[in-house]
Amino acid sequence: MSTQTQPAAPPPSTAGPEAGVHPDHDRGLEFDVRTLLARRSALGLLSGAGLLALVGCSDASSATSASTASTAPTASATATTSAGGGATASAAAVDSVVPDETAGPYPGDGSNGADVLDDSGIVRQDISSSFGTSTTTAAGVPLAVNLTVLNSADGYAALEGVAVYAWHADAQGRYSMYSPGVENENYLRGVQPTDASGTASFTTIFPGCYDGRWPHIHFEVYRSTSEATSDGQIVKTSQIALPQAACEAVYADGATYVSSADNLARTSLTRDMVFGDDGGIHQLATVTGDTASGYVANLTIAI
Repeated sequence: MSTQTQPAAPPPSTAGPEAGVHPDHDRGLEFDVRTLLARRSALGLLSGAGLLALVGCSDASSATSASTASTAPTASATATTSAGGGATASAAAVDSVVPDETAGPYPGDGSNGADVLDDSGIVRQDISSSFGTSTTTAAGVPLAVNLTVLNSADGYAALEGVAVYAWHADAQGRYSMYSPGVENENYLRGVQPTDASGTASFTTIFPGCYDGRWPHIHFEVYRSTSEATSDGQIVKTSQIALPQAACEAVYADGATYVSSADNLARTSLTRDMVFGDDGGIHQLATVTGDTASGYVANLTIAI
């Protein structure tokens, strides 16, 4: 992993690893301008023709609005999308551009210390294990994540070929590359391009809940895989929220998910520092499955 000269962020504290995060950790004029405006209400002003130029137009004749529908995964939690990617999502089903959120202090994208995005092996669907000098597999309940990206400036057409970088905490609430004990790991981080339905799919584990935050998955959207792996322009930075029922079921295993049940009980979507202003309504994934066979999380977003 390459590093930059600035010091790495401190390890997670009892206040939660994202408390007091400054939005400067995100990159690009597009993000900065939108963040200066009122986050929710001003997004519509920026989702017109300018977004098409930034992202790169999808071929509207072949890319259609899409969402994903999956069944519970097997124990290996293989990420799947709907058969043929033929399902459609209307503008009513995706009623808002997904809000910008902080990347947090542990992005691993070079904006705060280590950069995993320029490492060979980062483009992968299964992110449950480290790659490179370590092959450690993160313990936890299997989770398949399907994130579908639509273009709000083009009739909510699927954005094929954009890249999603996803990362999240392990079962103990630690972030690879940063937290004590896992500084030399890079598990639970990876990049995937979106397919014809606009969907990027990952195989991972259900993240733990650390003190001060609702269970979540971070993501950044780039114009292409090559942009993602070469410090290119970030089109969108946001987070996926996980539903309470699934979290409670997973965290019943207190041996693997140490302190997660207690941490979850002390917070809520409406009190969370990221999702609290609207309860995560535009970022709450639909999750199916169980702890025995694993879970599938589906979210369709518009940018």
